[in-house]
Amino acid sequence: MTKPIGIGIIGGSPERGWALEAHMPAIDASPDLELRAVSTSRRETADKAATVFGVPAYDNATELVARDDVDLVVVNVKVPLHFDLVAMAIEAGKAVLCEWPLGNGLEETVKLAEMARLAGIRNFVGLQARSGPEFNHVRTLIADGYVGEVLSSSIIASGGIWGPVVMPHDAYVLDVQSGAGMLHIPLGHTLDGICACLGELDNLVARTAQRRTQSRIIGTERIAKLNTPDQIIMAGRFQSGAMLSVHYRGGMSTGTNFLWEINGTEGDITVTAPNGFGELVPLSVSGAKAGMVQALLPTPEQCYWAPGRPKGVALNVAQAYAHIVADMRDGGNRAPDFAHAVLRYKMLDALQKAAQTGTQQSYL
Repeated sequence: MTKPIGIGIIGGSPERGWALEAHMPAIDASPDLELRAVSTSRRETADKAATVFGVPAYDNATELVARDDVDLVVVNVKVPLHFDLVAMAIEAGKAVLCEWPLGNGLEETVKLAEMARLAGIRNFVGLQARSGPEFNHVRTLIADGYVGEVLSSSIIASGGIWGPVVMPHDAYVLDVQSGAGMLHIPLGHTLDGICACLGELDNLVARTAQRRTQSRIIGTERIAKLNTPDQIIMAGRFQSGAMLSVHYRGGMSTGTNFLWEINGTEGDITVTAPNGFGELVPLSVSGAKAGMVQALLPTPEQCYWAPGRPKGVALNVAQAYAHIVADMRDGGNRAPDFAHAVLRYKMLDALQKAAQTGTQQSYL
């Protein structure tokens, strides 16, 4: 019997957060994964984590990375801290999974990818939308010719955050220096899933705007400054020749909050969701052949491959972990790695440059 892969999570808060809500259920559901250690930034939370998770817990990442029984280091902290922690894991010769964005900017992302390449360690990035069952359903429908030749695709979506109000724990993403604005998180994740279905873009143009300057922190009278774009519009051409248009806007709408349409020569596909975080929320896929009325297209069982099929936000993470396990065992390349993170960051960097200069950009 193959031994489970030992996981060490840097940023394993026992109180709230992505590790608790997504990583832990995904790890618990898989016989191929075993949590071996966690670290937090404070001794008191580390002690609580040891009790909650039943594994050794540290108030620093150094001791976690040094453990012989940790095979895969998961970096699950705020983006500005990614570089040093990922570099530490690479220098220790550990396989590493870093949440997206890999680095705080393209330069850091490229450096980490090169460090991992030179070290010869397995590396993965948390772009889990492409692992989601519904994205894989859409990809299969396209590949099987459901819509014929894809002519165009359009998206309108709400970022959820970056609106009139914000949860206290999300307020930090309103600052452009966080590296976790609407461009990089909901739009970046969703674009990666879309490119997994339709391919990469030959070129793109874009416009961005910051229409709000502040958000009220929910449950308080405090105001948080907003200094990152809350309106993002882009258009581009896929390598196939199909056209793409995208509009992401901050906050939530009383109307449409996520609508993705794919128009083809023989039919159409429509994907809807509660908001624009395509990597987090359940998607509903509908479609019809030309001249017919659209109907729900249930996601087939083969699009679900995560052991135990955990619920909620853990599902897509579990799907990604299943690919990571397979890659670590057979040397495959199913899961997105640091080189892929560079590609996706180049796309977002090109979008920013297009918006700043008013010129068409390419990232390939």
